[in-house]
Amino acid sequence: MTTFEREITGPVDLCLPDGRLDPAAVGWSRTPLHRANLRGWGRTKRWEYWCVTTPTHLVALTVSDLDFLALNSVYLLEYAPGGLELERTAILPGGLGARLPETVAGSPGAPDVVTGPARPTGGKVRVEIRDEPGGTRLRARCLTPERVPVEVDLLVARPAGHESLSVVVPWSSRRFQYTSKQTALPASGRVRVGGEFLDFDGDDTWAVLDHGRGRWPRTVRWNWGAASGRTDGHTLGVQLGGQWTLGTGSTENALCVDGRLSKIGEELDWRWSPSDPLRPWTVRTPLTGQVDLTFTPFHNRRVRTEAGALANRTDQLFGHYDGTVRADDGTRIAVERLLGWAEDVRMRW
Repeated sequence: MTTFEREITGPVDLCLPDGRLDPAAVGWSRTPLHRANLRGWGRTKRWEYWCVTTPTHLVALTVSDLDFLALNSVYLLEYAPGGLELERTAILPGGLGARLPETVAGSPGAPDVVTGPARPTGGKVRVEIRDEPGGTRLRARCLTPERVPVEVDLLVARPAGHESLSVVVPWSSRRFQYTSKQTALPASGRVRVGGEFLDFDGDDTWAVLDHGRGRWPRTVRWNWGAASGRTDGHTLGVQLGGQWTLGTGSTENALCVDGRLSKIGEELDWRWSPSDPLRPWTVRTPLTGQVDLTFTPFHNRRVRTEAGALANRTDQLFGHYDGTVRADDGTRIAVERLLGWAEDVRMRW
């Protein structure tokens, strides 16, 4: 093992009855075991973010409740030069969006998540996350600014025994985050834009989940990187984090190799050019060499938002990872053009 963090192996509540972080919840697990019984208003943040990629295009869905507003979105990108890129984001003051469950939305036993009108008009967005016998069903609808209808219908499989990273990051007893990062999940389906259909049915279609529940400080900055695919004879999911976990004793770093998780307790060394984020990035474990990756972007999803109490400065770069990683059992994997992303985010909320 490459971490001294405590592994949690049984169900646990995130919070004590008074809303403070339960010390028994601090640690990580290979499957989602925390019940996010959050209390209080104003600093509580809940979200589900799914991104499903193919070699030629991707779609990302977000459902979020930030207390004072809800923010739900659909993002679609074709990688080819001049390819389609569209984003629809519905901002709902007062947090009048979907009620997000205490467990991972779309997992067995969790209530369905549905937000937005069945037939959205204008800038409205419909997102559905439902549990089905075959996995998690993701659906979305919106209109482009030109009033072209967009429909998303995807099924994310849940392979038996597939492990993921769930971890609590504790800033204090009053400020903390529980996140479940799930990589390298097979997915299938399609996206319709007007009369055109984008196929998500290949063997190289992969889904990544960022499930978040916590109580956050007013301002924060983070790096997040993820990638999924097949390389060097293995199915590999890469989960990388930075900045926001410093000094907490927890990290959100892990590898998923052929469905088995390797937790990385070492903080990563991220290097990139903030003035030119499309230049190559490097992400490494400086002490152990377990992660030694170069990320080469091909597209920047640049977001600048000022909406009252909310300010968001995001550079989310999509591209490919190359280099090497090492699993807990010593297996060294050559990473070649593994599709994913790396982002630099500054948030005031």
